[in-house]
Amino acid sequence: MSLRRTTATARRVLEQLRHDPRTIALMLVMPCVLITLLKWTFDASPHEFQAIGAALLGIFPFIIMFLVTSVSMLRERTSGTLERLLTMPLAKGDLLGGYALAFGAVALVQALLVSALTIGPLGLSVAGPAWAVVLVAVLDALLGTALGLFTSAFARTEFQAVQFLPAFVLPQLLLCGLFTPRDQMQTALHWVSDVMPLSYAVDAMDKITSRSAVTGALIADLAIIAGAGGLALALGAVTLRRRTE
Repeated sequence: MSLRRTTATARRVLEQLRHDPRTIALMLVMPCVLITLLKWTFDASPHEFQAIGAALLGIFPFIIMFLVTSVSMLRERTSGTLERLLTMPLAKGDLLGGYALAFGAVALVQALLVSALTIGPLGLSVAGPAWAVVLVAVLDALLGTALGLFTSAFARTEFQAVQFLPAFVLPQLLLCGLFTPRDQMQTALHWVSDVMPLSYAVDAMDKITSRSAVTGALIADLAIIAGAGGLALALGAVTLRRRTE
């Protein structure tokens, strides 16, 4: 990999996003809209919002970035752009690294916006530092980006890319501990949830909302989320195809 080629790819992707206001609105505005709707839904039961608001603060960016990046990379293949790029001295790692860098910058803005809204006007109470909430939200968005880039290699059409959303995301959503504590699940489901990175995202948010100190357990959760994202990017580089037949 080359840092120069990776940053050049990131600039190209950001330039494309700059000319696509609908995608920018989806990534930056939609998480804020969703978390606001959630707050209004539980307006009569504020303790319910307190219980799940922080977790969804990380889950919403994860889902949106997964969807956007999987479709974006597929378009690169189907349009022939990817094939032309890889005829130049551009490694697959440079390409995926550039995408991760570009969407990581968007994820940072996204996390700052939604975290400021949730902790501020929406009144979510967080015992831990606010920067930790932002960090988890960014890592969740980057994880969604990495998984989206990885799964796009197995899709031939945009419809197939969207189909990976229920296949890869919904099982994690059901087993991550959002609806019921993981230690109260059946043993087999608990084991499955242990290998799903979104479980550690929810665990991290729960620790931040309930504890004022940054503990070793929280750092371990963050490391697992980051490691899962790095592994997905590495697998994406291995499975990436130049074009879609």
